[in-house]
Amino acid sequence: MSSEPYKTAPQPETTTSWEKEAARPPVAPPRPPTESRASAAYFALVDVVLRFLLFASALVAVLVMVTSKQTEKVPIPIYPYQAPMSAKFNHSPAFVYFVAALSALGFYSIITSLFSLFALLRPGSCPKLVSHFVIFDVLFLGIVAAATGTAGGVAYIGLKGNSHTGWSKICNIYDKFCRHIGASIAVSLAASILLAMLVLFSISSLSKKIPK
Repeated sequence: MSSEPYKTAPQPETTTSWEKEAARPPVAPPRPPTESRASAAYFALVDVVLRFLLFASALVAVLVMVTSKQTEKVPIPIYPYQAPMSAKFNHSPAFVYFVAALSALGFYSIITSLFSLFALLRPGSCPKLVSHFVIFDVLFLGIVAAATGTAGGVAYIGLKGNSHTGWSKICNIYDKFCRHIGASIAVSLAASILLAMLVLFSISSLSKKIPK
């Protein structure tokens, strides 16, 4: 009688399913994306458009201001003679500061527009660019707003005068000069609004990247 090897009966599995789940190493949950490619591309596109408009407004404001020269004949103390006198933007320090501030803004908007185009082509670099843009945007917003307010105050005196201090109005004589000044200040005000929109838009984009 041939002997067969002794075979043990299979033991029933005693490990339950919940014990198996507990023995598995914990898996970290997937981190939700902070910003999709579509939203990053949308931000970069809007940023490029706003900065291009900012450059255009700064350029127009400077060109209109520096071309505001007008020469008219005005009465002199020797009656009844008149002498030609010119009104230029560089006769007022406020207007010189205005031109300097808007010129710096135009140069800044060119540089940031190029970086925004780069961010549009490579959306991954957008958050780092935004964090730098918002600081300089706030700085230039203060500079341009101060220049606009200063130039506007001087322009108002030229338009209305000030009887308390004896400052005479000049816009009744240099009408073309005053129209240039007023148009330049209006465009500069539009540039200030564009800068404020850029600041708010950048802050809104950065706030979406903060983990909830």
